[in-house]
Amino acid sequence: MSADSGTAGRARPTAEQRRSGLARWTRRLPEALCAAAALGAVTLSVAGPPGPVPPTQTRAEPELSRDQAMALVQKRYGARVVRTDIADQDGRRLYIFRLLSSGSKVWIVRVDARSGTEVP
Repeated sequence: MSADSGTAGRARPTAEQRRSGLARWTRRLPEALCAAAALGAVTLSVAGPPGPVPPTQTRAEPELSRDQAMALVQKRYGARVVRTDIADQDGRRLYIFRLLSSGSKVWIVRVDARSGTEVP
């Protein structure tokens, strides 16, 4: 072994060592390329093609139960609910209450089941 003047304390590989190292690297190159290709194929198959972006989902508001809506209406109007119906209008659930006041007045109130607001 001969010492290279540019590297202190490190031996320079001989021509035979360089050839054997190159031969080893050349033999392993196809294996490395196949492994890299396989890894790339797995990565692409997992990722898949880009598709349409799903719409953002809004958190659904919980619906009021019939009893909750009835208590809300009775408190709001100071009247007694004498009849309850459920209807569907434009994809939303409505509670329809028939109220009776202490003065014998009867009227109907429609309430959105999600928001609790009165619907005309």
